[in-house]
Amino acid sequence: MPQHFPWQRSSFCGSGDSCVHIARTWQKSSHCSEGEACVHISTGPATIHLTESADPTHSILTTTPSTFRTLIHALKEETSARV
Repeated sequence: MPQHFPWQRSSFCGSGDSCVHIARTWQKSSHCSEGEACVHISTGPATIHLTESADPTHSILTTTPSTFRTLIHALKEETSARV
């Protein structure tokens, strides 16, 4: 599971130093076989975070639930069209 970027700042936090941070919980894709290259997902109230465990830059893609749902729908359509 990714260990980078484990904390998320509260969306209600102002610009000062006193702020609440929550720990993200990452979940490995159920379509991931054993090995290093796996997609991991972490969800928040208004965001979804994606990362790939073999990425040396530890990049995190952040999107909205609606956009993520559209991506998953498109991927499923593409997969079923190939069958």
